[in-house]
Amino acid sequence: MVRALEHILSSLSFETDCVAISYLQLYLESVHDLLAPEKTNIPIVEDAKTGEVSLPGAAIVEVKDLEHVFQLLQIGEANRHAANTKMNTESSRSHAILIIHLQRNTRTKEENGSSLYDVRHDTFPDDLPLVLKSKLLIVDLAGSERIDKSGSEGHMIEEAKFINLSLTSLGKCINALAENSSHVPTRDSKLTRILRDSFGGTARTSLVVTIGPSARHYSETSSTIMFGQRAMKVVNTIKLKEEVDYEILYKKMEREVDQLTSEMERQQKVIRSEKMQMDKRLKESERSFHDLRMTFNMQIENLEKENRHLESSVKRLTQDLDKERGQNNLLSKQVTELEKLLDENKQQQLENLSKTKIITDEFKEYEKEMGELVRKLEEERCCSSSMKDRMSLLQQQLCDAQSSAQLQESMARELEKELTKATEEFTIEIQSLKGKISGLISEKESIYDELKSTQEKVQLEMSQRKGLEDQILRFKQSVSDSCAEESKTSCSMVRSGSGLGNTAFVSKSEKLREALSGQRGTISKIFEEVGLPNVLALLKSEDLDVQIHAVKVVANLAAEDVNQERIVEEGGLDALLSLLETSENTTIHRVTAGAVANLAMNGSNQGVIMNKGGARLLANVASETDDPQTLRMVAGAIANLCGNEKLHLMLKQDGGIKALLGMFRSGHADVIAQIARGIANFAKCESRMISQGHRKGRSLLIEDGVLSWMVAHSTMFSASTRRHIELAFCHLAQNEDNTCDIIASGGIKELLRISRESPREDTRNLAKKALDSNPAFLREIQ
Repeated sequence: MVRALEHILSSLSFETDCVAISYLQLYLESVHDLLAPEKTNIPIVEDAKTGEVSLPGAAIVEVKDLEHVFQLLQIGEANRHAANTKMNTESSRSHAILIIHLQRNTRTKEENGSSLYDVRHDTFPDDLPLVLKSKLLIVDLAGSERIDKSGSEGHMIEEAKFINLSLTSLGKCINALAENSSHVPTRDSKLTRILRDSFGGTARTSLVVTIGPSARHYSETSSTIMFGQRAMKVVNTIKLKEEVDYEILYKKMEREVDQLTSEMERQQKVIRSEKMQMDKRLKESERSFHDLRMTFNMQIENLEKENRHLESSVKRLTQDLDKERGQNNLLSKQVTELEKLLDENKQQQLENLSKTKIITDEFKEYEKEMGELVRKLEEERCCSSSMKDRMSLLQQQLCDAQSSAQLQESMARELEKELTKATEEFTIEIQSLKGKISGLISEKESIYDELKSTQEKVQLEMSQRKGLEDQILRFKQSVSDSCAEESKTSCSMVRSGSGLGNTAFVSKSEKLREALSGQRGTISKIFEEVGLPNVLALLKSEDLDVQIHAVKVVANLAAEDVNQERIVEEGGLDALLSLLETSENTTIHRVTAGAVANLAMNGSNQGVIMNKGGARLLANVASETDDPQTLRMVAGAIANLCGNEKLHLMLKQDGGIKALLGMFRSGHADVIAQIARGIANFAKCESRMISQGHRKGRSLLIEDGVLSWMVAHSTMFSASTRRHIELAFCHLAQNEDNTCDIIASGGIKELLRISRESPREDTRNLAKKALDSNPAFLREIQ
């Protein structure tokens, strides 16, 4: 996919060409969009006229460079369905289809008049723009599966059924084309409908088949080669697809129309602007003429008013002048008389003023002398009072000074005593500190010698570790395949089934031992040459690749009973839990959780895992990841721990039950199967403890909301998952302290359904026993 897109992008011009991709998967005969996971069940539409196949609703993303391509492919791969099988650690559960849409804009004739494509010379007029369209489909077909070899179970069987169905339909179509049959059954599968043009159509087609040299897979290899031989007989007819680019033609006409309309609008704007200017000038001239006329009339009126006002004022002034003349005559007579009287009064006033001035001067001098005497008397009084205050203050200060002198003498004597005592203690401390310093110096020298020796040891260990890493890298290619097989077999031990108590481990069959003898031989060879301590030491390697392979080896070793106790004794469990806590790599989390799940199958190891905080670390990993395979391993490990009744309270306190229930968010069938198995283990062990009298009270599962979850989702899953939920529900109903919660949550209906519809007879009998033995249940039923 990457090479094809790189070649396409390097030979395109983005001015005339366009590249876009769609990334889809065919899962359970339903088309899903890998670039937009919310789009599911996308329809397939065939054009009745041209027969062209399209997928309306699928996301089509235009790309410009390889970096964008890498991002889109990574998003698609992350959303694709995959699972662990015995044949492959990440087996594709769907057919992936990458559709690359190409489009190039061109013309029928070049500038020199020669035809660009002679076959299209007479098809379209010379001035029409043309578009070349092409579509490249790169399909990753999921491999056909045999259930006995892949070990699929539950939901994975349904996936394998649809994979094989679509591949069978593809083979039928190729056989029909190779034999020139009149009918090609392309409508038998959605895969053949999408790939209709790729075989027997108008496209070039390449088919890559993958085979293996192992004699164990001889039948698959031979059928694959025959499939490729039949496909080689199919002959396709290549046709050039060239269409009129109506979009560019429409845009061209639209631009011309826009230019004409803009020119017409511009001319209309010019005409409107000139008309508006003429109207404006006319209005201004009319307005100015009207203003001049108004001002002229107002000036005439003002002049007439002023003339009338002046005439009246002249008349009034003449009358006033006559009156003033008569009054002036009378006043002149009165003035002469008053002048005579004024002269007489002036002489009398001068005499009186001289007498009063002498009296006032004498009175002022007397007042001045009295004020000076009063002021002197007040000053003497203030001086005498201040002298008295000062005398009393001096006496008080004298008494205070005498008492303070006595106090200071006593304090000085006490200070002298304390000073002598402190000097003696200080000399003693100095001597002791000198002794301690000499001891520290000698201790420092010994520590320095030890540090040098430890550095030499560390360098020696580093060289040994490098040698071991080189050995691991030499065996890495052979180990990768064997680890994949072993991780799947170990994951199969984290399984659903009847093992629900302490004995959660079920021994492998002889047939599986023979099938995996080759892989075990490789792992045992590495184990004998390297040794368990050295393999565990590689878990701390700085090389992430080496670290991942070391964890896979430990996980495979942990699948054997004889290795489990030794791994724990050598510190393997501590190293695995440390990786769970410190590493941020998803692969490390997935394989480490699988190794812990294998160790948890041993009853003696379960208590050690809980005491070291294993349940808490598994719960943290479950809350921080959305990878279905990692969640499946974590759920399997917690499900194994649920089978030990002695650890139930600690498991609840560490958040194991809440984490188990929280992993339901993934919606993955295998994860939900492990959740149901863990709940069934917990409920069965709890019921056994209550029946033996070791425990009383309400179930711990109900406190964490497990009961309401089971009532809401008991009929939504596969048969095996539903069987575990039904079994857990029946065991919870055996405890009378859970009666109120079961009635409140609507569990009576679920118990009745289980007693009538459960496919297992023992489960139906258990539900009937719970209903018949509880009077409260019988009352609710009635």
